Amino acid sequence: MKHMRISTVFSTALAGIALFAAGCAGPEQKLGRGISNATEFARMGEMRSSMETTCLWEGSDASYTTGVVRGFNKSVARTVVGACEIATFPVPSYDPMFTNYLSVKPRYPESYRPRILGGADTNLGFAGGDIMPLVPGSRFYIFEE
Repeated sequence: MKHMRISTVFSTALAGIALFAAGCAGPEQKLGRGISNATEFARMGEMRSSMETTCLWEGSDASYTTGVVRGFNKSVARTVVGACEIATFPVPSYDPMFTNYLSVKPRYPESYRPRILGGADTNLGFAGGDIMPLVPGSRFYIFEE
């Protein structure tokens, strides 16, 4: 009897793990989006983007006041939405939440283009970067795609 209960619990747990590891696109996208949103304060994309946009439309003085406040508000909202998406990723609906205030994709300032990290340059010990940061045009990439 005891052996039967253990095998039933084990098979139920195995079925649950298989259900989550089956590769369902909806939960995977929701979890990935949640992790991306929850790490907003590490990336600071909303803060930089809001400051840059405010500077363009309202002037440089407003970027350090209004832009910072807007960026902080959106960063907090994105972090909370990300935590909710992480907590509820196995539960439908898998559509993005709170899209009337936040864009679905994380924001980056216009002056930044995200790239894939790693590759042959870092594995071999070579990396690109600024040779002399104060000299224009000193930025280089060893293995440019």
